[in-house]
Amino acid sequence: MNFAFTEEQEQLREFVRSFMDEKSSEEAVRELMETDKGYDDAVWSQMAEQMGLQALAIPEEFGGQGFTFVELGVVLEEMGRRLLCAPFFSGMLASLAIMHSGDDDAKKAHLPGIASGETIAALAYTEENGKWDESAVTATADADGKITGTKSFVIDGHTAKLLVVAAKSAAGVSLYAVDGEGAGVTRTALSTMDQTRKQAKIELDGAQGTLIGTDGAGWDTLQTVLDLGAVALAAEQVGGAQFVLDMAVQYAKDRVQFGRPIGSFQAIKHKCADMLLEVESAKSAAYYGLWCAAEMNDELPSVASLAKAYCSEAYFHAAAENIQIHGGIGFTWEHPAHLYFKRAKSSELMFGDPAYHREQLAQRIGL
Repeated sequence: MNFAFTEEQEQLREFVRSFMDEKSSEEAVRELMETDKGYDDAVWSQMAEQMGLQALAIPEEFGGQGFTFVELGVVLEEMGRRLLCAPFFSGMLASLAIMHSGDDDAKKAHLPGIASGETIAALAYTEENGKWDESAVTATADADGKITGTKSFVIDGHTAKLLVVAAKSAAGVSLYAVDGEGAGVTRTALSTMDQTRKQAKIELDGAQGTLIGTDGAGWDTLQTVLDLGAVALAAEQVGGAQFVLDMAVQYAKDRVQFGRPIGSFQAIKHKCADMLLEVESAKSAAYYGLWCAAEMNDELPSVASLAKAYCSEAYFHAAAENIQIHGGIGFTWEHPAHLYFKRAKSSELMFGDPAYHREQLAQRIGL
């Protein structure tokens, strides 16, 4: 067992980092935050055509590149580092649901479009109750696949052409493919704290859905997707946490008070040291989670909750300490520190907060 990244994976990291530094600068992020769509069509096309990022972890037989979850984690870490504004994470969740549904027809119908970047996809699972367990699904589907209900907090749901919707049929929770622009679908962009990641409310009034996988087996698929999503988000959080740590350290070196850099003061040294410890520990948790996800081994459920809980707190603490180290300037709208603070907070709540995942971890290991 080797937890070091291979030379090829490190090359992928350098390749993606260079692209993100160029295309997802602070200026670009601020500009896209203010748009209704929330992403740049040209950059999205470049990600697909030049980088092949949307196809990275989709099997080759369905138009993808067939890489593992580890490579996907490397890419997400670099995206988190630069707060990429693009419907990548949402499309990943939708493709995971399709891939783990066991439905070859759905895979053939939808995965090639997601892999090419032509299909913007989103997973419409959460509802206004804000829960993440099976009881959260209250939307219903009749025998003909007509879906009624409201989905909320749907990442990139306002622009998604394909919605993978969780709804209760007579057999139980099932997954359906729904045309995001079709009849019976009303999409409303939500006002969110973190403007770098758009969310939407999706109202379904008899919207036509096509069953994905086995009727009533949707919750089993969703559990796997939520665990994989938690690991993927942990990798993204690690990227953001490392960036704010670097930002804080650089400022501590550059900012001079009383004739010396503030980084020479013991209080600032302790803050930076604590941040470093937490970020490095978060990397260990996230990277182990990526390995478990790539192997799809029995440890995945417990490690997913562990990684999500720890990385959420590490990122949020690092983002908050970064603001403290910057002082008054860190609180201003013009400074990038607050962008990472808001992303850290929104990511902390996605898929459940740390307390939820600790409880889930305890249950999964039999405590």
